[in-house]
Amino acid sequence: MFKHFKKDFPASIIVFLVAVPLCLGIAVASGAPPLSGIIAGIIGGIVVGSLSNSPLGVSGPAAGLASIVATAIMDLGGLEGGGFELFLVAVVIGGTIQLILGFLKGGVVLYYFPNSVILGMLGGIGVTIFMKQMPNIIGIKSDTTLTEIVFNFSEISTKIAPGAILICLLSVGILALWERPFMKKNKIFSLIQGPLVVVILGIALNEILLSMGSKLALTDSNLVSLPVAESLKEFKGFFALPNFSEALTNPQVYVIGAVIALVASLETLLCLEATDKLDPDKRISDPNKELKAQGVGNIICGLIGGLPVTQVIVRSSANIQSGGKTKLSAIMHGFFVLASLVLFPSLLNKLPIASLAAILLMVGYKLAHPSKFKEMWAKGIRQFAPFIVTLLIIYYVDMLWGISIGLAIAIFIILFNNFRTPYFWKPEDQEKGAPITLRLSENVTFLNKAAMLKTLKSIPDQAHVIIDATNNVRIDDDVKEIIDDFKIASVPKEIKLEIKGFDEILPEDSDKAYQKALDSDLFVESK
Repeated sequence: MFKHFKKDFPASIIVFLVAVPLCLGIAVASGAPPLSGIIAGIIGGIVVGSLSNSPLGVSGPAAGLASIVATAIMDLGGLEGGGFELFLVAVVIGGTIQLILGFLKGGVVLYYFPNSVILGMLGGIGVTIFMKQMPNIIGIKSDTTLTEIVFNFSEISTKIAPGAILICLLSVGILALWERPFMKKNKIFSLIQGPLVVVILGIALNEILLSMGSKLALTDSNLVSLPVAESLKEFKGFFALPNFSEALTNPQVYVIGAVIALVASLETLLCLEATDKLDPDKRISDPNKELKAQGVGNIICGLIGGLPVTQVIVRSSANIQSGGKTKLSAIMHGFFVLASLVLFPSLLNKLPIASLAAILLMVGYKLAHPSKFKEMWAKGIRQFAPFIVTLLIIYYVDMLWGISIGLAIAIFIILFNNFRTPYFWKPEDQEKGAPITLRLSENVTFLNKAAMLKTLKSIPDQAHVIIDATNNVRIDDDVKEIIDDFKIASVPKEIKLEIKGFDEILPEDSDKAYQKALDSDLFVESK
């Protein structure tokens, strides 16, 4: 695990710097104590990172769970009414369910998500990350939307911090420079990662501006904000413990626990697949082992006052793009988060958010790179439709809705194409006078009924038809009946019908019905 320490160490620092504001922001968005997000980041790094076999995946509190967590805490009594302590029991229950799912090989569900949806998820997250940095770039409130900036620009322009813009532009320039081939060839620059330089530059430049009394200097809301304990007693007060005595008799807690398990597992598995796709070495992670690791992590989070954790693509992407090679970087990032909380929160509170915004801008840009759109478009509508719908809904609504609708569209396209192609025959390629050969595909289901009926009805009188089921593995009874009916209906139409490969598929009754039709007065012998 220490083989690539030279690359994992700087990557872990970048992931840590990206993780801290995200942990705090997600906790606030979830209506939970700020420290609960930091606790989740520590557990996601140290515990989940150690147990997982995902080489580059990083776990922590997830934005996709924020609305679920916020609603659950309010429904259980709110932050002041003991709702958070009850919610922590639900987190323990959710983690236990995940652990059981891992032992039951529940990770197999991962393989049923098409690549177009996974890539759409990555693109949607990339666009979301990119657009959410706009307020941080100009130094205004981070929850301000781009629409508000555009339509209220005259009012917002008075709140813009030029220093944030300056630091962000310099940081983006450094990150872009570090991506140049000549920089990557230099051993010094390959050892010292660009994001680390950006962080050091941001702190140093802002401290210089502060010492000069410059108006460009950044303060308060434009800097990272970690809780700082004045004493050990105050530090202990940051933590919350689960209220088992009341929660275990409350049915709602179990429902919330099941929802957390379902959503967190789905988000983890999708991020696991996406991270493996981004891995330069193309390593494959075990989804069942990941579910077990996440389950243990969530059980511990619930016991010591943390938010539920999942594998998260933002931190995982930052890890990959910062040069991480093994899971050591994820584990070390967890220790750095712990150290920052205990040893030097004041130092981290000097870091400009604009520096982190620049790093996240590059992460978002790479996840939603224009070349991905071009590549998916070139693959045709079957791939592009689920991709773009997933991306847009994730950006405008949320990740779960985007994945669900993108998957539904992918399934619809598969079913539609399956509906159209139960056999291989192109009328336009049919030679005049040659037999019409319908070669059935391996699986022909009830979804193919309409297409089969339409084709058989279009066959002209006195034609020579061969229905070839040699390669067929499974055929539904609905389709068998259609072929049986056609066999009988072909007699008065003087259609010469040959059926291959149906020895054990078509019932004997169809032969009897066919003979009866031959013997009836409907039959007109072919000239």
